[in-house]
Amino acid sequence: MKTTTKSTIRFYAKHVLNNRFEFATILLTILGGVGSEMIVPYLYKLLIDSMSSGQNAEYLFKLIFLVLGVNLFHWASWRIASYLTCYFQPKTMMAIMNECFSVMHSHSFNFFNNNFTGGLVKKVNRMARSFEDIMDYIFFNFYTLAIKIIVSTIVLFHLKPLLGIAMLIWIFAFLAINYFFALYKLTRYDLPKAAADTKVTANLSDTFLNSANVKLFAALPFETAEFKKITLDWFNKTKKAWFAAQHVELIQGFLMVAIEFVIMYFAVKLWLAKSITIGDIVLIQSYIFLLFNNLWDFGRTIRNLYERLADADEMTEILDTPIEVKDKRGAKAIKITRGKVEFNSVGFSYAEEDVIKKLSLKIKPGEKIALIGPSGGGKSTIVKLLLRLFDLDSGRILIDKQDIAKSTQDSLRSQIALVPQDPILFHRTLMENIRYGRLDSSKEEVYAAAKLANCHDFISEFPNGYDTFVGERGVKLSGGERQRVAIARAILSNAKILILDEATSSLDSESERLIQGALKNLMKNKTTLVIAHRLSTIVQMDRIIVLKKGRIIEEGDHASLIKLKDGLYKKLWELQSKGYL
Repeated sequence: MKTTTKSTIRFYAKHVLNNRFEFATILLTILGGVGSEMIVPYLYKLLIDSMSSGQNAEYLFKLIFLVLGVNLFHWASWRIASYLTCYFQPKTMMAIMNECFSVMHSHSFNFFNNNFTGGLVKKVNRMARSFEDIMDYIFFNFYTLAIKIIVSTIVLFHLKPLLGIAMLIWIFAFLAINYFFALYKLTRYDLPKAAADTKVTANLSDTFLNSANVKLFAALPFETAEFKKITLDWFNKTKKAWFAAQHVELIQGFLMVAIEFVIMYFAVKLWLAKSITIGDIVLIQSYIFLLFNNLWDFGRTIRNLYERLADADEMTEILDTPIEVKDKRGAKAIKITRGKVEFNSVGFSYAEEDVIKKLSLKIKPGEKIALIGPSGGGKSTIVKLLLRLFDLDSGRILIDKQDIAKSTQDSLRSQIALVPQDPILFHRTLMENIRYGRLDSSKEEVYAAAKLANCHDFISEFPNGYDTFVGERGVKLSGGERQRVAIARAILSNAKILILDEATSSLDSESERLIQGALKNLMKNKTTLVIAHRLSTIVQMDRIIVLKKGRIIEEGDHASLIKLKDGLYKKLWELQSKGYL
């Protein structure tokens, strides 16, 4: 068994133990339901034998009412088990999803960069759904079958030890053959079939997303031919998997016919020898029928169980993955009152490449700083390190003389406002998206922030106003509208430190004019870091930091930097000025 599968079982066991009372009660009620089901054939055996021997009517009716009582107990036990399952399974699945959600969001910024969002969503859903299926297999297949095997073997041993031994040997042989063939089929046929199925889905998704390219490049014949190759591979692997299933069912059916014939043959011989009664024969036949009902699907259930465990293993790998950025033991909430920021000999590498090299930088409370330089110079990395999306390799970052590495991440990020280049909004209302800046804010405070961000007017034009849903990632809004909503959110947070990451780079002139006005409102009395490629937007900054390959190579205000002979800032300014002209 794989290490991840063992971890999956431990994870599920932990959640089952958290609901141990419901779990144990379900097992007890199923025991009552199956046990009573196995008693009924025995009562009918007594009834048939009594009728054959000419027992009085009073005794016969007693047996009939006893059958009624046992059947009612059987019905009640299964209903209680079913209702408890309806409570136990969704409750445990809820706890599983909550833990997966919490652990997933505890992972670092880098973790989400390296994983597809859709894939992560599937893994969480599969973890919960796999638990549901596995519990069904345990309750209604394996546990039920075990009870039936035990009861029927005991009764057959009681009738004739030879019959009991024959049945027990046959059952274990049948289960062993099914178990090992199920595993063989899973690895040899089912997993390749599943992989082929995934390829079909992936190709459909890829071509549907790129349907415009298929049309524009007149590539439909090519794509059709490629899809036919993929579906042919799927057909061949699916055919083999299904034929293998038919082969095992062929063998299963033969084994069942054979054991039924052998047992009934010897049962009739024993009856002829007056060793057993007609009721005993009815009892034997009833037990064979009850057992065959469960045994037939045993191999398929084993395969499904392993498939569900394999589905869950994907999420288990994430649960077992160490979290890159964690709060240190005893970390305290940071308190930002002034907004003084210090980078002291900060070093950071990513994928074995040095990105920031012994960088030292002091930013005064309320100072407006611009970070510029060529792509890959370290501008965005500095911002991410300040937000502690990554841990440093060396050095320290202090805010108001507090080491951010010794502070809780949530307290740090809740006191720094970020307006990114392309704000991503939740598929929620405008009110909810703006209020995300401070979740306990009132409607009036949201309106005030929206007015300062120059977005109140366009929001008011929507039929539903602030209750308008913005669509997935905010697609129902233009780029400028999304940007102003993000600024309103930042204004509402009232954080002492503000980060503007290319906040106006991709906007038209009218949107930029509105946003520049909103940004002036936002930056008042705040320590501000601005990442910009368009140098005209940072001329008024208190200080401009020029970065190249993770080092500060120039710093000063616009007037001083423009005078530096052979300075990088001067070159960039002249290039952009010529571009504007």
